[in-house]
Amino acid sequence: MKPQFDIPCIILCGGKSSRMKEDKSLLPFANETSLAKYQYNRLKPYFKEIYLSCKNNKFDFEANLLLEDSSIYSPIVGLANIINKTNNYDKFFLITVDTPLIKIESIKELINQSENYDITVAQTKRVHNLCGVFSKDIKKVVDSMLLEDMHKISFLLDSVKTRIVKFNNEDEFINLNHPEDYKKALSIIS
Repeated sequence: MKPQFDIPCIILCGGKSSRMKEDKSLLPFANETSLAKYQYNRLKPYFKEIYLSCKNNKFDFEANLLLEDSSIYSPIVGLANIINKTNNYDKFFLITVDTPLIKIESIKELINQSENYDITVAQTKRVHNLCGVFSKDIKKVVDSMLLEDMHKISFLLDSVKTRIVKFNNEDEFINLNHPEDYKKALSIIS
């Protein structure tokens, strides 16, 4: 089967998971040994290439990794790493490991609406800053943010040509930040 999307998918797995109190990328999910493996296997058939962006290889399965060599936990550091290590593409689909319920149709909608924008992200009640299509044209802004030790993803979105696409299903974009979010997602998926 030919992949549906002609851009790579990058799953961010390098966060601290401080609110969950354990590495959420390694939590078992659905029929998989980890959330990372669930996301990777679920999204892989739809994308030309798929990668896990992380600090180290902590996974129990084979995957393409984009390892960050920084001790700073920041999505801006992750973005700089992704931009520098994915040379064959002008843009990529970015998703966090802790948003496992996003429908493929919603991903398609974000990709379809991303033309002529630097960043195209989803919004329900709030903007999902790390769920969408990112163009490599943001490199200068990202590099300058790192130089200034600025790590707010909302600042990046405000600094480039950003499109926000509205979605109605709040559960689809649930973020597994706390144990109760994880339990809710498990009950939705079962």
